[in-house]
Amino acid sequence: MRLLIDFFPIALFFVAYKWHGIYAATAVLMAATVVQMGLIYAIDRRLQTVQKVTLLLVLVFGALTLTLQDERFIKWKPTVLYGAMALALAAALWGWKKNILQVLLGSQLKLPAPVWSRLAVAWIGYCAFMAALNACVAAYFSTDAWVDFKLWGYVFPVLFLVGQGLYVARHLKDDPA
Repeated sequence: MRLLIDFFPIALFFVAYKWHGIYAATAVLMAATVVQMGLIYAIDRRLQTVQKVTLLLVLVFGALTLTLQDERFIKWKPTVLYGAMALALAAALWGWKKNILQVLLGSQLKLPAPVWSRLAVAWIGYCAFMAALNACVAAYFSTDAWVDFKLWGYVFPVLFLVGQGLYVARHLKDDPA
């Protein structure tokens, strides 16, 4: 169910783009993201910081795209989001010596400190990679190619999360029954 909630804004964006173009797709994405966050809030009774930032960026970059009739804004939104996440994780880990992942998930996952550090570094690298990849596609490819990348590029987060899950599973401490 959660995967459907996470995926439906990009799926609706893709369909709206194919039928009506980038501006209609941007409006659909904005509305779908508001609905998505409403559903997440109804289920969890809260939104995580990254969800709030995502919603804000979709609405701001979407509004700029529609108001200025300039598709570059919506195309660069993922680069800004991933770049901000990489910077926040890196600044917290190496600047303030705080592991945001451990702070957020430490009560749910009991992992050794070195594993938390490797996870944080992996997330920093992943976010930097995705920011750079989106920037490359947004800057050097057509809007059609970028939209296709947004849909089929979902393989990157899925593979990354599966890899993270397999890595974490190897290090989970067994609780005595």
